[in-house]
Amino acid sequence: MEYVIIVLLIILIGMVLLILKRMQNNKQSDVNITEKLAFFETNLIKELGTFKYEFSNNLKQDFENLSDRVEQRLLMMNEKINMRLNESFEKSAQTFSSVLERLSRIDEAQKKIDSLSSEIVSLQSVLTDKKTRGIFGEVNLNYILTSVFGENNSRIYELQYKLANNYIADAIIHAPSPLGNVCIDSKFPLENYERMTNRSLSKEERELALKMFKIDVKKHIDAISNKYILHGFTSNQAIMFLPAEAIFAEINAYHPDLLKEAYRKHVWITSPTTLMSTLTTIHMIIKNLERNKYAKIMQEELNKLALDFERYKERWDKLSRSIETVSKDVKDIHVTTEKITKRFDSINKVEFLDNDSSEKIGN
Repeated sequence: MEYVIIVLLIILIGMVLLILKRMQNNKQSDVNITEKLAFFETNLIKELGTFKYEFSNNLKQDFENLSDRVEQRLLMMNEKINMRLNESFEKSAQTFSSVLERLSRIDEAQKKIDSLSSEIVSLQSVLTDKKTRGIFGEVNLNYILTSVFGENNSRIYELQYKLANNYIADAIIHAPSPLGNVCIDSKFPLENYERMTNRSLSKEERELALKMFKIDVKKHIDAISNKYILHGFTSNQAIMFLPAEAIFAEINAYHPDLLKEAYRKHVWITSPTTLMSTLTTIHMIIKNLERNKYAKIMQEELNKLALDFERYKERWDKLSRSIETVSKDVKDIHVTTEKITKRFDSINKVEFLDNDSSEKIGN
């Protein structure tokens, strides 16, 4: 603001000088005016020189102060920018290291997937043999039974159990009444299932495979119903274990006629997950029944203890009455003893007095 005022003053002075010069040019020859103008011009030049000097010094100082402030601000901004850049670099480094770690994990997972795919291919090649598929189902069944009931728990389940009709079930569950003994047999109808789900085959081939698949499942249901349900020994139901979830899902989703046939033949069709849940339910039932059995035994023992306690109370009351009678007799005997003792004391005193009187008479 001060600089603006100074500039305006300079402009005003310049205008005055121009006016005065014009007046001088108009041939006004007044000497006093000329001298005054000369004096005024001289003083004005001096004032302008002084003003110029002070103005330049002040302007220089203001520029220096402004430069210092700008430099300080720049330094502060530089420090803040460096701090934020360092923080950004650290975060970027952390993010980059995290990305590298995840990439390494993805690489490891990819390697595991590759190895797993090769193992699946080898497993498929192994499962093409019926005997190998049977062993695979039995191993899975054994693993599920061990997971639910524990290892070698023959009180609840047994493997390769021979029935009275000489058929051998893959496993038998010794469930409590009214369920009873439940046989489990593993079946794996894989060949026709793979053919009917193979899109590379023609529609006719897949339809033929579908019919054969349903025939295979029905044969397994009939075989389990006829072999492993024995009246008077086993439950009126048996379990068919399918070690492949895909086959179980196929039957439940698209073949209700097979489910009706199994229900009519009293056969439960299960997969690894459904068998585990079924066995877990049976295990809980067994535990609850055992707990109830022990509770009944405890109730019987408590009733016996109550009878014994009643006998104890009767005998204690009888003994207490006897003790009270004896205590009363003891008190009576004590009173009699006191009386006898007093009598003896009085008798002793009388004899002593008699002796003293006889001596006096003799004298």
